[in-house]
Amino acid sequence: MARPPSGQPTEGELEILKVLWRTGPAGLGAVRGALQGSRPVASTTVATMLKLMAEKGLVRREDGPKGYLWSAAVDEGATRSGLLRKLVDLAFEGSARRMIAHLFEAGDLSDQDRAAIRRMLDARRAKRPPKGGERS
Repeated sequence: MARPPSGQPTEGELEILKVLWRTGPAGLGAVRGALQGSRPVASTTVATMLKLMAEKGLVRREDGPKGYLWSAAVDEGATRSGLLRKLVDLAFEGSARRMIAHLFEAGDLSDQDRAAIRRMLDARRAKRPPKGGERS
């Protein structure tokens, strides 16, 4: 049985979306050129991926002066949130706390990362009103 299509981009589709988020609307050659920096890729492969991505609603196509211009049809932040939620659900049983604990325990966070996380937590705590008569 075939699995249902995912609303999330594949790894290759995400590469293309990153190009379009960074550059804005771009032609096939510009998208391919940007991808070439990381690995060789054929124009036909990029064209096929863009066509499939348009069918999935990930990109839009407009007529440009020298062919089609492609642009992202999905928001970068919403896409990141969706991918992160999927990772948390699949790998960490829906628990963001477990994911963060894993990062700390695996030693994947530098001192700068830990300090930045601490600052974000402190800033978030400072914005919250005290619960039920508590005072900070």
